[in-house]
Amino acid sequence: MNQLFYTTKVENGLADLDEEESRHLLTVLRRQPGDRLRLTDGKGFFYEAELAGASKKHAVVRILETIRVAAPPARLHIAIAPTKNIDRFEWFLEKATEIGVQEITPLLCRRSERTSIRHDRLEKILVSAMKQSLQGHLPRLNPLTPFAEVVRRATEPLRCIAWCAEIPAPHLTTFLRPATDTLVLIGPEGDFTPEEVALAQNFVEVGLGPTRLRTETAGLVAVLAFGLATIGMPANP
Repeated sequence: MNQLFYTTKVENGLADLDEEESRHLLTVLRRQPGDRLRLTDGKGFFYEAELAGASKKHAVVRILETIRVAAPPARLHIAIAPTKNIDRFEWFLEKATEIGVQEITPLLCRRSERTSIRHDRLEKILVSAMKQSLQGHLPRLNPLTPFAEVVRRATEPLRCIAWCAEIPAPHLTTFLRPATDTLVLIGPEGDFTPEEVALAQNFVEVGLGPTRLRTETAGLVAVLAFGLATIGMPANP
């Protein structure tokens, strides 16, 4: 079974699928009562199940087996400014989820080109990417948050800010350590202002390579670098 379904409603050995998931299961895939399927709640569990009952907009499944998914050895939190072209930001969300990221905060900066987002639409993109990549953990998507607030609330042991300094900073991979929760700040196309960089005084200034990257590319480079560091592989810049 390579089709994964998502639900947040699992209780007393049964799970309810929402209208969208039910429609896909019943209308597109034409599943019938008794058919086997696999679910995830996005909180670290897979469920082997069978379709117990269905209407056009509502499917109920019976849980046959619960499988716990191991948590990652460390959490990666990317705080990134949404791009003016929202398609590019959505591309980042999709690919970052497929590769592996635990938390994403859309970042509101002084030079941000986008000052509003549709949280519900972005959440659906994360769910779709999680299902497509057959994962059991759904990344946490925070609301659009001002830069100063993200800096003030940061608790990760390793906190990094990636920006285009006049004197290039050491590459992010220089600082990444296995099993260490990490926050990386990625600015808008116009970069962080000097005032924002100064505000992040408890953050390590890092680079992401010798070329100038688009915002969404910079975010993905950070996700890839962290993923390689987590499994102990070097990521040469």
